[in-house]
Amino acid sequence: MTSPLAKWTAGKRTGSATAPARSRNSLPAVLDEDWRNGGFGLYVHWPFCQAKCPYCDFNSHVSREIDQSAWVRAYLSEIARVAEETPGRVLTSIFFGGGTPSLMAPETVAAVIDAARAHWPFSNDIEITLEANPGSVEVGRFAGYRDAGVNRVSMGIQALNDADLRRLGRIHTVAEARAALDVARSCFDRVSFDLIYARQDQTMDAWRTELTEALEMALDHLSLYQLTIEQGTAFGDRYNAGRLRGLPDDDLSADMYLVTQELCAKYGLPAYEVSNHAAPGAESRHNLIYWRYGDYAGIGPGAHGRITQGAVRYATESIRAPAAWLQAVSRGTGECVRMPLSPQDQGSEYLMMGMRLREGLDIERYAHLSGWPLPQPRIDRLLELGMIRISDRRVMATDAGRPVLNAILRDLLVD
Repeated sequence: MTSPLAKWTAGKRTGSATAPARSRNSLPAVLDEDWRNGGFGLYVHWPFCQAKCPYCDFNSHVSREIDQSAWVRAYLSEIARVAEETPGRVLTSIFFGGGTPSLMAPETVAAVIDAARAHWPFSNDIEITLEANPGSVEVGRFAGYRDAGVNRVSMGIQALNDADLRRLGRIHTVAEARAALDVARSCFDRVSFDLIYARQDQTMDAWRTELTEALEMALDHLSLYQLTIEQGTAFGDRYNAGRLRGLPDDDLSADMYLVTQELCAKYGLPAYEVSNHAAPGAESRHNLIYWRYGDYAGIGPGAHGRITQGAVRYATESIRAPAAWLQAVSRGTGECVRMPLSPQDQGSEYLMMGMRLREGLDIERYAHLSGWPLPQPRIDRLLELGMIRISDRRVMATDAGRPVLNAILRDLLVD
C-alpha cells in the first residue's frame, strides 16, 4: 500500500521540494525567506541568580554586585549590531531568560525594549516575556516590568511542596509562590509557571495531586518538565557518587508523563509541545519561533541564535563568561561563533524542533531545507507501528509516539 507521504510526494520528484541534484552539504542552503515560517524574535540572556540550583545546567552565576548600567550599554550595543544585519524585519517576540531576569532593574528591561522598538518594527501583538522567580525582591518589581512593556511572565515555581522545593535548592516556599502568582496576575494578562516532576521519592498519587492543584490555579499555560540529571551540575555529581537516591524508574516516569497529558487535556490545557501545555491561543509565541524554526537573535552571555542573511542561515553563539562577554562587547561584539548551516544541518534541526510540536512539521519545507525528502522506508515503518501520522502535508508524532519521540527522531534523521 502506498503511504500518505508517498502519495503526497508523487509528481513532486523535481524542483525544490526534493532538489536531488544538490549536494547535501553544499552552501548556501536555506531559502531567503524561509525564516518567515517561524517568525523573528529576540532572546536576551541575564546570567545572574541569587543561588545556583543543583539541577541547573544553564549559564547562570551568583554575583554580589552587578553594574546594571554596564549591562544596559552592552545589551544596547548588541541590539544595534544585530539590527544592522536584519533590517526591515518585524519583531514578534522578546524573551528575557536566564539566570533570573527578575533580578534585572525595571529600568534595564525598559531600556532593552525601547532599543528593540527603535531598531525593528513591532508586530501588533508582540509577546514580551520575562522569566521570574517568586521571591519577594523579584515580585516587588512586577509593576515596573509591566510599565516597561513586559506583557507575559513565566515563573519558576518548580514544586508545590516545601520539602521538595528545599531538595531542588529553591529559596522560596509554596506560600510565597502562591502570593507571587496573585501579584503576577494583577499585573499581567498572561502568566505561566514551571513545575518539575519525576522528583526524588515522588509517587504517582503525589504528582497527580500536585498537578491538579496547579491546574486549578486557572492559568492558561504550564511548562512541565521531567527531572533530568545533567552532568556538570550538583545533582550530576551526587548521582555519579551514588548519593542521589529515590529517583523514579523508567516505568514510573513514563506513567507520570501519561498522567500529565491526561490531566492537562481534561483541564483544557493540552500539550502543544512535549513539555508545554496551553489553552488554545495561549501558546508561548517566542518558543514557537524555536520549534517552527524561525530566526532569533540571541544576545547576552552564552546566548545562541539563528540568523538568515541572504541565502544562508547561521548558527550564532556568544561568549559564556559574563565579564568576558562585557569586555568583548566593548570591543565590538559578544559573539564568538557564527557558523553557516549546511542543508543537512538545517533539515536535522527543523526535524528535531518541529517534531516536538503536536502540529508536527511541514513535509515540503523539510525537503526545501535539507535538499532531500524524508526517508520513505522509515516513514512507512513508523506509520505501520502507529508512531507517526500524516495529515494536511504534515508529519507528526501520535499519542503513542510522543513518549518515545527521541527514538523516532533517531530513526528519521538522515545519515
